[in-house]
Amino acid sequence: MSSIRLTAFVHGHVQGVGFRWWTRSVALELGLAGSASNLADGRVCVVAEGEPEKVKALLEALREQPSSRRRPGAVTAVIEQWAEARGESGFVER
Repeated sequence: MSSIRLTAFVHGHVQGVGFRWWTRSVALELGLAGSASNLADGRVCVVAEGEPEKVKALLEALREQPSSRRRPGAVTAVIEQWAEARGESGFVER
């Protein structure tokens, strides 16, 4: 099965609350590879690669209001970009 790459820019109160750790946990449960990084402007950048339905499940979890997965912080918007997978391995917090 082919893999896809999601880059999601998450807006809201998402730094200093465990959001990157939570994102990594959900991504690993889904079998995804990539990263979650704090940006200087207060957003978190999430990069995830894997099977399309699993990547879309992560995107849904990032957007879900209210979060049934006990997501920390408060998400106000998620801007997504799609591309072909580049071969990420593992999932890291940056």
